[in-house]
Amino acid sequence: MPPHDRKADRYSHGHHESVLRSHLWRTAENSAAFLLPHLSDDARLLDIGCGPGNISADLATVLAKGSVVAIDRAEEIIDRATQSFPAKDYPNLSFAIGDTYALEYPDHSFDVVYAHQVLQHLSDPIAALKEMRRVLASDGLLAVRDTDYAAFVWWPQDPRLTQWMEIYHRITQANGANADAGRQLRSWVLQAGYREVTASSSTWTYADDDSVAWWGDLWSKRALKSEFAIQALSQGFATHDDLNDISEAFLDWSRAKDASFIVVHGEILARP
Repeated sequence: MPPHDRKADRYSHGHHESVLRSHLWRTAENSAAFLLPHLSDDARLLDIGCGPGNISADLATVLAKGSVVAIDRAEEIIDRATQSFPAKDYPNLSFAIGDTYALEYPDHSFDVVYAHQVLQHLSDPIAALKEMRRVLASDGLLAVRDTDYAAFVWWPQDPRLTQWMEIYHRITQANGANADAGRQLRSWVLQAGYREVTASSSTWTYADDDSVAWWGDLWSKRALKSEFAIQALSQGFATHDDLNDISEAFLDWSRAKDASFIVVHGEILARP
C-alpha cells in the first residue's frame, strides 16, 4: 500500500508526563471491557496506538495462548513500552513503530484489531479503518473506542472549563481531527465496509475524592505543559493568562465537595 499522502497527523495531546499519567491509568478492564467477552485465549491481536503499553500487556495476559502486537508511531513511547513490559515477562507481546495508514503486515494477519482513542486524532479515520480491515482475518473482529468531547459533562460548572473545551475543539479542528469521534464511529466503520456492526457506549466517571483530585491535578498540568498548551499558544487560540485560568479552574473544580466529571466513549465491534 502506498504511504499515506495526507498531511502529517498531529497528536493533539502529546506525551508530556501529565498525559502519560492518564494513559498509564488505563487497563483492559476500564478501556476494553466491550471487547473482553469476545476474545478467545489463542487470538492474534493488533493493538494500534498502544501508547505506553499497559492495555497491551493486559490483553497479552488475557490471550495466554495467543499473541499481541502493539504499535505506535512515536518511537520514544515504543521504547518506553518495551522497557516496561519486557519479552521475558510477556513472551506473547511485542512492540513496534507503526503507521496506522500503512500497516506493515500481510492481509488477514490478525484475528482482532483494537484501537483505543486513535480515530479521533486522525485526519482520515475511514482510510485507517480500511487498512485495519485489510489485516483482519475474514472472520476477524474490529474493536474501536473513542471519546466524544462534546458529550463530556462536569459539575460544578465553570466558564473557564467551557473555554477549555472550546479551545480543545479549535485545536483538533486545526489538526484535521475530530474531538467528537465517539458519536461518529458507527458511520465511519460502515463507510469503511465493515459488517455486523454493534455499537455501545461507556464512561469514565470521576466522582470520588481520589479520582477527582487525580483528574483535576493532571488536567491542571496538561493545560500548561502538554501539546494542548503548546498548540493553543502557537495557533493563537489562547494566551498564557487563558491557560493559567484553565489550569486553576481544574484545581478549583477538584476542590469542590460535590465535583464530578463524566468522560463519554463510543464503542464499536464489527466484522470485516
